[in-house]
Amino acid sequence: MFQTILRVICYASIFAVIGQGHVFAADNTKSSKNKEAKKDAGCGCDKVSKAAALTAECKAIPEGMVEVPAGTFNMGATGPDTKPDEGPVHKVKLNAFYMDETEVTNEQFEKFVKATGHKTTAEKPVDWELLKQQVPPGTPKPPEDKLAPGSLVFMPSKLPVPLHDHTQWWQWENGADWKRPRGPGSESFGKDHPVVHVSWEDAQAYCKWQGKRLPTEAEREWAARGGLEGKKYPWGDDETDDKNRKANIWEGGFPYKNTKKEHQWTSPVKQYAPNAYGLYDMAGNVWEWTADQYDVNYYARLEKQGLAVNPINADKSHDPDEPGVTKYVLRGGSFMCHHTYCWGYRVSARMKTSPDSSLVNLGFRCSKDKSK
Repeated sequence: MFQTILRVICYASIFAVIGQGHVFAADNTKSSKNKEAKKDAGCGCDKVSKAAALTAECKAIPEGMVEVPAGTFNMGATGPDTKPDEGPVHKVKLNAFYMDETEVTNEQFEKFVKATGHKTTAEKPVDWELLKQQVPPGTPKPPEDKLAPGSLVFMPSKLPVPLHDHTQWWQWENGADWKRPRGPGSESFGKDHPVVHVSWEDAQAYCKWQGKRLPTEAEREWAARGGLEGKKYPWGDDETDDKNRKANIWEGGFPYKNTKKEHQWTSPVKQYAPNAYGLYDMAGNVWEWTADQYDVNYYARLEKQGLAVNPINADKSHDPDEPGVTKYVLRGGSFMCHHTYCWGYRVSARMKTSPDSSLVNLGFRCSKDKSK
């Protein structure tokens, strides 16, 4: 995490839907008068029976989730707008699954914290023994005040700065966490805004509490595409700007001038239209954790398989920039993304960071296997 500080890489009830094939009770002995009385009652008792209620096959979609259909697609992208780790393009086949229609909100996360007493990574002192494993040998221990609870906060610059130097706009802020996203004295962005400053471990804990899991990287891309093949964004290829705004991203000159008049940080999770699968914020707002570890060579391995079925990279991490640090894949981009910088709101864009990292533009959503 300290290495990340220095070189931050920003790059509820269940309802049943009963099928149209109703089971009718055999009732030939009843008089037409009784049948008419049942019909007039309007309760539907002429269309169901005890047997039907107990044996009908129901589709139960968890509240707040949508069903993402099974399918096969070309994962990744190549071309002038992409980064090398987005290729090679490879074929992936996925089972159907459920996914949260929105990113997990502050209100939802607060219920989890109250129910479990969970304390996020950002709310705990930094473990130097763990941190030593992520930095070069011989790195001196940071001052104790730097190891106090905190997280990474975006600090806009006053003037244009070199975009290769992430320290120009990222700052370690003691006391920053999901309740105080900009540090001590700040307030939550809003109960219907995505929770931020959550580590991979925090996201995992929440999903487990919900009886869910983090989506795989392949699931996240398939869901973001919303059934569109070869398109740049969840809505197609049209660009988003102040006249045709489709997502919460940076507008203006990054990182010094954001020309948006509202939601310069996070936005409410249903502020913008969903994609074709009914999923909100699959581009922009906050980056989202996935279940996959990051490996720059992962796509090449999958391509050799010919067809990768429900792939997940659960145990092999390799980032040439920081080869000794285990990292997980982030997807979706954030309110800080701009096409001149990370362009992370493209459906194929990948980002990565260590599982103990937390940032002001990083959240998550959960997935769930569809019962067979």
